[in-house]
Amino acid sequence: MAVSDQNESIPAENESKYDRRNRELRAFDETKAGVKGLVDAGIEKVSSIFNCTEFGFNADPNATPDGPGFSIPIVDLDGIHTDPARRSEIVRQVQDASEGWGFFKVINHGIPSSVLEETIDGIRRFHEQDTEVKKRFNTRDLRSKVIYMSNFDLYEALALIGPDHWFSVEGALWKTITDMK
Repeated sequence: MAVSDQNESIPAENESKYDRRNRELRAFDETKAGVKGLVDAGIEKVSSIFNCTEFGFNADPNATPDGPGFSIPIVDLDGIHTDPARRSEIVRQVQDASEGWGFFKVINHGIPSSVLEETIDGIRRFHEQDTEVKKRFNTRDLRSKVIYMSNFDLYEALALIGPDHWFSVEGALWKTITDMK
């Protein structure tokens, strides 16, 4: 079997791991449908571009979220505005969690649960739209008002982390998307 890449045919046995990965990344990115698009298309096999094990991630196949050593960092914002020492501690916790995990859970942030629930509902409504609608917002141009993409570091990351991302520089995403239609 040969693969075609920019009008070149490369026998599969001669294609390097890097070339194959680069081709798969470009093909995934060009769909502009994101991970949700793969799911909606009925994908049956996860591409190697999502495989973290060869890079040392997910090294323990028996690891579970409930197991030892698996604890999502929690950053408690209580006292951030009233105690300078506590503020410094919170900044350190955010830095440690960001560097070590890439994400963390925030508690005592003061955001009403109704706002959080509406945000999640808006995200769900966005992702449940037709792929063609979402493609209009798919860009890697960070100057755009609304951005929808998979992995902002798609071509630099060792492995894709999977979820599709969106953000809006104008506040409420759903309002912005509705206004832009």
